[in-house]
Amino acid sequence: MCLWLNKPAISGVRMSLKIFPSGEAEWRENRFSCSIGKDRIGKEKVEGDNKTPAGSFPLRKLYFRPDRVPKPRTVLPTIALKPLDGWCSDPRDRNYNQYIELPSHAEHERLWRSDNLYDLIGVIGYNDTSVIPGAGSAIFLHIATNNYSPTKGCIALSKVDLSKIFLEWKAKDQIIISPE
Repeated sequence: MCLWLNKPAISGVRMSLKIFPSGEAEWRENRFSCSIGKDRIGKEKVEGDNKTPAGSFPLRKLYFRPDRVPKPRTVLPTIALKPLDGWCSDPRDRNYNQYIELPSHAEHERLWRSDNLYDLIGVIGYNDTSVIPGAGSAIFLHIATNNYSPTKGCIALSKVDLSKIFLEWKAKDQIIISPE
């Protein structure tokens, strides 16, 4: 659990959400728990390997479940989820690592879930500028389980911590995922 200090962000300064293999995150000089991939952090990512990719990445946009959470205040482009929203995880499909509308013949992840893990989803800018089929898809920043169980490669935080990060996020901020 994070104890947030009321430290104002320095205007114009690029900040980072730092993710460590220990299952800890750091934001604005505060440390708190997070979940990472079941097979930890990897320098090389392959679809389905359960690793969180190492590197520095932007957040592209934010999806939210409008029937469960209010629209978050953030600078990120914000989109309300709908029941037929999905994300393509099929390396053979032309929509690989992109939002899709369901139903789909391609392998995919359903974004409208019965649990609360995807009530808030930050889309991490991984393998998305020049998509490489099979290099990993659907790498999100989302809500963690109560016991912070490992993910399939995403980063998961408490709803409180995640909401705070989205609120304070600036356009040039980055997520830095450290393999060590």
